[in-house]
Amino acid sequence: MCGRYHLIASGQQIRDHFSLPSLPAHNPDYNIPPGQNILAVVQTEDGSGRAVNLHWGLIPSWSKDRAISKRLINARAETLAEKPSFKQAYQHRRCLIPATGFFEWQSTQSGKQPYHIHQHDNALFAFAGLWEHWERDQETVYSCTIITTAANDKIAPIHNRMPVIIAAEDYDRWLDKKTKRIEMADFLAADAYAAMQVTPIGTRINNPLHNDESCLS
Repeated sequence: MCGRYHLIASGQQIRDHFSLPSLPAHNPDYNIPPGQNILAVVQTEDGSGRAVNLHWGLIPSWSKDRAISKRLINARAETLAEKPSFKQAYQHRRCLIPATGFFEWQSTQSGKQPYHIHQHDNALFAFAGLWEHWERDQETVYSCTIITTAANDKIAPIHNRMPVIIAAEDYDRWLDKKTKRIEMADFLAADAYAAMQVTPIGTRINNPLHNDESCLS
């Protein structure tokens, strides 16, 4: 799964990496948990990219209330095209979720060992995401989920799932609303984890209230 990540790049770095004209108010965040608004990139009607804030935890448009979002922080790549919660968003509302690293916990005899998974110098990359628009009783929420897949050889010793990372050269194709039928396998074929480093870290990251550079060591 993917239940915690960080985005510590500057606003200028994010704009340059994703070719964005502007960005919502942004501060580096070392410890991002589900249930809060996170930065995402969506495609506008004219085909350009736009940075928006989305609630992390998908709320399907048909849901009676927003409590379902707690169970939908991730979406399995293997069943996107058939699950009612995700299939419409998979075809029409894909997004990129900028990140500079994420965290996973390995179960050991002495407890859970956290790991920091990142590129050299915490370079920017993007998770594959889906977004939704939900309205009930005069309340409107734009929400998202991060897609996961079976872990590769690098991540499997820690956890059996990992977030899908979209290679930079595939950003536009992933976002393209004109592509009504899209195959997840095409994006999984790119080895987006080749440059990833897996680093054991201390337990400070366990508390989502901790949010500073020491979370990464």
